[in-house]
Amino acid sequence: MSSANISFDTLPSSIRKPGKYFEFNTRLAVRTLPANVQRVLIVAQVNVGCAQVPLTPVDVFSDFEAALLFGPGSQAHLMARAAITANPYLRLSAIGLADDEAGIAATCTATFTGPAAGLGVVGLTIGNQNAQTAVTLGATATAIASGLADKVNTHPSLPVTAAALNGVITLTARNKGAAGNSIPVSGQAAVDGVTVAVTAMANGATDPDITQALAAVFADGHHIIVTPYAAQESLNNLREHLDAVSHALEQRGAIGVYAHTGTLAASTTLAGLINSGRITGALLPGSVSLPWEIAAAYAAVIASEEDPARPLNTLALTAISPPPVKKRLSRMEQEAALLNGVTPLEVGPGEKVQIVRAITTYTLDPQGVEDIALLDLTTIRTLDYVRKAMRERISLRFPREKLSGRTQAKVRSELIDVAYKLEELEILEEVKANLPGLIVERDDQDPNRLNAKIPADVVNGLHIFTGRIDLLL
Repeated sequence: MSSANISFDTLPSSIRKPGKYFEFNTRLAVRTLPANVQRVLIVAQVNVGCAQVPLTPVDVFSDFEAALLFGPGSQAHLMARAAITANPYLRLSAIGLADDEAGIAATCTATFTGPAAGLGVVGLTIGNQNAQTAVTLGATATAIASGLADKVNTHPSLPVTAAALNGVITLTARNKGAAGNSIPVSGQAAVDGVTVAVTAMANGATDPDITQALAAVFADGHHIIVTPYAAQESLNNLREHLDAVSHALEQRGAIGVYAHTGTLAASTTLAGLINSGRITGALLPGSVSLPWEIAAAYAAVIASEEDPARPLNTLALTAISPPPVKKRLSRMEQEAALLNGVTPLEVGPGEKVQIVRAITTYTLDPQGVEDIALLDLTTIRTLDYVRKAMRERISLRFPREKLSGRTQAKVRSELIDVAYKLEELEILEEVKANLPGLIVERDDQDPNRLNAKIPADVVNGLHIFTGRIDLLL
């Protein structure tokens, strides 16, 4: 082989002093594909006066630490706890939001009657957490409400605070905004002579703007961003951020995650307004788990699967409360969700909440034509990984390459090698058949630029099997 084919980085050709010189070349060391560890970012509200300064990202490793950083019962705390419970090995960061100055906290009331004609327990279920107090014979409604309010306020992680007056407890969401309206509250009174009537959380308004938080982490390279807000304005802001960081010039592909516990109609309407191949929204009507807890658990489960092409069907969202049977999505409702950009969650064996099929909110192309190109969440995750694998290989092999007549063939060879390795991992398929379409050529306008066209036949998930059984007599 001609010595002209060997280039050196540290040994110039002008050396005159005799000697035997060797340099190290590490560009050829890596022959495998890059790892695909997923980093999750929670964007959520924190309590007033919390230890972590809002709009400052921080890594989170435990429920205890999240409570210390963001304040117990805050959105950020409860989301971090749900995420870590669903995936204990998660690489998790969070960035806190202060309540909007114009925000209004959601409230509800629990009205007690008395006096107690016996002994027993009264309680409130707030989300999937409980606060209870014992009731003595003859206790008045005022005493019962006061005792239970004290229990609520000393609970380590409830998303509300309580105040009692004349037998009525007023619960107020810790974080201001419309998201607080979705906190489910119910009451229990297992005492003769005592009843409790609970109103729904309401009147919360003005969630904080997430754009400043997203701008603060623009360059951090998170793969999954989870938001507590299932609202059009907030999700549109998230969509713009995801499109920006995933742009071909930025190349930090990411997806966004939210959750909805309302009606099928409301969730499909919202998905249609978002229509993004990078945002996925889970639906679990009737669960007492908070929507932002469900979103965090869903995001953590997505992150647990490092193979971007492998479907998430049947993966469980640990510690998320299953809804009552009458509120669970029927077979046809699940189909309707999947046809309209919503990821339905169902209750599987052991009363575990699990993913039916993870899809994005993208259903229509810019012309309004139905488009399944980015239907499954695995598709955009696979494309992001293929781009990462190709980019890193070219960066490793050609950090200071000259552009000569030989360069195109060398670059094409590396791209083919990566494609075949992706096929071995069942991330791409039909690589050999598509090789004629893998083109590397010089740019017509920029003499220092190579262009490549890389066909990527991504491996699809096996979601449906059908069979016909022929009866033979």
